[in-house]
Amino acid sequence: MRPDILNPLFAEVTSLKGVGPGLAKPLERLRIARVVDVAFHLPTGHIDRFPRDELMVSDAGRVIAIPLTVKEHRASSSPRGPTRVRAEDAAGNSVALVYFGGNSGWVKKLLPIGETKIVSGRLDLYGQDLQIVHPDLGESTDDFREREAIYPLSEGITSRRLGALAAQAVERAPDLPEWIEPGLKAQRGWPDWKDALARIHADPADAKARERLGYDEVFANQLAMTLVRADTRKRRGRALNGDGRLRDMLKLPYTLTGAQSRTVREIEGDLAQDAPMLRLLQGDVGAGKTLVAAMAMLIAVEAGAQAAMLAPTEILARQHYETLRKSLAGLPVEIAVLTGRDKGKAREATLMALAAGEIDILVGTHAIFQETVTYRDLALVVVDEQHRFGVAQRMMLSAKGKAPPHLLAMTATPIPRTLTLANYGEMDVSRLDEMPPGRQPIETRVVSEDRLDEVVNALGRHLSDGGQAYWVCPLVEESEKSDLAAAEMRAESLRARFGERVGLVHGKMKPAEKDAVMEAFAGGRLGVLVATTVIEVGVDVPNATLIVIEHADRFGLAQLHQLRGRVGRGGGLSRCLLLRGSHLSETSRARLALMRDTNDGFRIAEEDLRLRGAGELLGTRQSGEMAFRLATPENMADLMQCAQDDARLLIDRDGGLEAPRGQAARTALYLFERDAGVALLRSG
Repeated sequence: MRPDILNPLFAEVTSLKGVGPGLAKPLERLRIARVVDVAFHLPTGHIDRFPRDELMVSDAGRVIAIPLTVKEHRASSSPRGPTRVRAEDAAGNSVALVYFGGNSGWVKKLLPIGETKIVSGRLDLYGQDLQIVHPDLGESTDDFREREAIYPLSEGITSRRLGALAAQAVERAPDLPEWIEPGLKAQRGWPDWKDALARIHADPADAKARERLGYDEVFANQLAMTLVRADTRKRRGRALNGDGRLRDMLKLPYTLTGAQSRTVREIEGDLAQDAPMLRLLQGDVGAGKTLVAAMAMLIAVEAGAQAAMLAPTEILARQHYETLRKSLAGLPVEIAVLTGRDKGKAREATLMALAAGEIDILVGTHAIFQETVTYRDLALVVVDEQHRFGVAQRMMLSAKGKAPPHLLAMTATPIPRTLTLANYGEMDVSRLDEMPPGRQPIETRVVSEDRLDEVVNALGRHLSDGGQAYWVCPLVEESEKSDLAAAEMRAESLRARFGERVGLVHGKMKPAEKDAVMEAFAGGRLGVLVATTVIEVGVDVPNATLIVIEHADRFGLAQLHQLRGRVGRGGGLSRCLLLRGSHLSETSRARLALMRDTNDGFRIAEEDLRLRGAGELLGTRQSGEMAFRLATPENMADLMQCAQDDARLLIDRDGGLEAPRGQAARTALYLFERDAGVALLRSG
């Protein structure tokens, strides 16, 4: 239960002075619903205002605050032209205050002739004259701070208004007991928590205040994960000791890579323990995660138990089923598939066999943990593309075992080490950082959109040679505000050239329609699959050796890498063509150059983090994940290890949550809302 001391911060935002229904809507768009959300909505920059008594040309380009007397209104002759207000300083120097909008009436009310106001804004030279466009107005010098914070905004609210609300939120913030280890706090020179909050809103450039708040959030996150990890180790699961008989029967056409062998040993060691395994398997596209998962499931079957493999989509579930069936052919292992599409007698037969223990490995979508599905002895759960499942769903599956089952979560999205620790710190992590022998790097070229006709001709030659190709577009339909090519229009233009060999999939299609098109492509009945990013995960067509990504400069690095991974799944050479616009930012240019130069997903992920900074990290933000609001990717790398060490110190040396520092840390868990997820985090 949340400590009473935090109640003022968790009150509704409408309890703040001046927040009515009109202001609540723009705040809602900023995800601000409570006082604490205002307090944690940190400024991203600041304006320095220079107080002046006299206008000076040398101040052009600066934001000034100066007393001015209104002398004259000049409305434009054009209905859409600006209204200009001539004003003078105490020395008689003149400046034009310019307002756009076409209605001079409200400007006259705002600035009556003869009245003196404090005017603030950017002073500019327009020809030989000084002007300020849309200045802020005040009655006294107290109305303007010399340094004013700039906040992320939504339509209907200004930075000054957010700053005023933040001041109220900080005033309500209680003095909280200190949860940081004293020596660490002194070494870093960090202020107290409430002092840091007040300082960052007053001066966004205050590095120590920003660092302290970021650390607090990372610390709460790491403490929650440390507690989960300790609790997981106390829970009694079931040790699975495989005798190797099934794995010895496997007839693989190749040897495992060093990374695969190492990971299988790590998993085998985990499964042999009473405490349930909680392991994340990261592997780049094509690194062989499915084979590692198959080995893990064989260990469970060797130990006399059942295993389940959970996939995010029907097509991926059936793809895994077919892969396992081929890989384990000839072994005395019964494999079945169960998705929402299975109905009637076939479904009933599968359920009965599962309950009787006649099915060793069940592959499927969320259908495999519905209430009607029972297992004789479920001991291992493998979750593919684990971020696509809610935590509660994974817990439902975990509840199907007699004892808490072991969990192996897999992701094909290479995640920077810092973010892995932030989001999966309670899990052991294995990385498949080697490619199986024989896998050729995908040849990547960056091509200007001006050469579209050449690309289409090359696609024609590729189809004539019996190949298949993907063509990826970022939008489904044309938008008046965007010049992005739409998938529907691209499919039409390609059909005009290649006929019915062109298929289309996008997110607005019904699942059954989408699956039918994808199956036609996988079966070779279609030559080109035009798609939005719905193909990013879960399509494996070895004959597709060409992918064209249109407007590649609009995608993030991680997403481009995932899309590129749709090809290169057979033995031959695959190509990826990145179509770019003619006007590239430096960041876009750097992204595309990196894609051209490397196929290493982990290097790409680290570079994506560096290039994007505090922005959205495509491919690494997991659905349902608790986002970081105060800690940014830039400072997380520095703070993460420190926070993890401090959390362990608290548990191992300082008496845990019951000791005085632990009681303070408990408050931090509630403040940063890491309390509710502690029990749920057990499921990965």
